[in-house]
Amino acid sequence: MKKYKIDEYLYSLNVTDYKKASRLIPKILGVAFNTFHNYRRIEIDDPQDIPYEKVIAMEKLFGLEAGKLANRDLNFKTLREIFNEPSNLGVK
Repeated sequence: MKKYKIDEYLYSLNVTDYKKASRLIPKILGVAFNTFHNYRRIEIDDPQDIPYEKVIAMEKLFGLEAGKLANRDLNFKTLREIFNEPSNLGVK
């Protein structure tokens, strides 16, 4: 499974728009054509990641809400919730 929904978005386009997008997106992001295609191939368990500002740019280009380009939700407790856990009472 891919880490990001880039292909999902691109494959929803018609052939003409797909070709335009494949050429245009790397230019907009300021990355090489191959770098963009490497972004598309990142698997969910791979340690590499796309730089944050590029993810934000693609979410805007694709009309996605913030955090919706990723294929999995990252659920974390807030620091306040962690601080209030009984197991953290002895931590200074």
